[in-house]
Amino acid sequence: MAGRPKIFDEQEAVEKATEVFRAKGYDTASADELLGAMGIGKGSFYLAFKGGKQELYIRSIKQFAENFNRKISQAIENSEDQIEFIRQFFLQLADANDCDIERGCYLGNALVQLSEKDDEIKKITAELLKSLQKIFKKAIKKAQQNGKLKTQEDPEILAWHLTNLWNGIHVTRRMESSPQMLRSLIEMNLRILE
Repeated sequence: MAGRPKIFDEQEAVEKATEVFRAKGYDTASADELLGAMGIGKGSFYLAFKGGKQELYIRSIKQFAENFNRKISQAIENSEDQIEFIRQFFLQLADANDCDIERGCYLGNALVQLSEKDDEIKKITAELLKSLQKIFKKAIKKAQQNGKLKTQEDPEILAWHLTNLWNGIHVTRRMESSPQMLRSLIEMNLRILE
């Protein structure tokens, strides 16, 4: 017997759960809040997410990361000046008032929360960061080949520097909310892209 068919869109349900996780965080998001947002009952939830809340959270992070990385990759590809796009992407992080979807802070915050839960989750979070690093590396390599970037530093290392900056800014934003301070910090780090 195959069981009952699903009567909800899992991807849409995960998106709705993501909003709860963004607002509350993993630890404080309750099962009732998640189920209410997703519009499903406990039975359907546990059929779709056998690992419970943790599996849902991991799926939320993966789905968010895939969408975020796809959007960033496309935006960089479509920009006339890819390095300037990257600069502006980072500088906008300084002015964000909240956890904005376009800036990926949900992902940055989640990576910090998830990475210490267990080794499997740590491996998943590392892969998500590597995906972002690859996007930066491709743009840097292209800019170096086109002469739009003077530095001849290894694109791999430069891309990891940017990935580390992106990750670090999301952690620093929790302690320092001054846009001026964050902008100065970001500008200092971006001097490597000259």
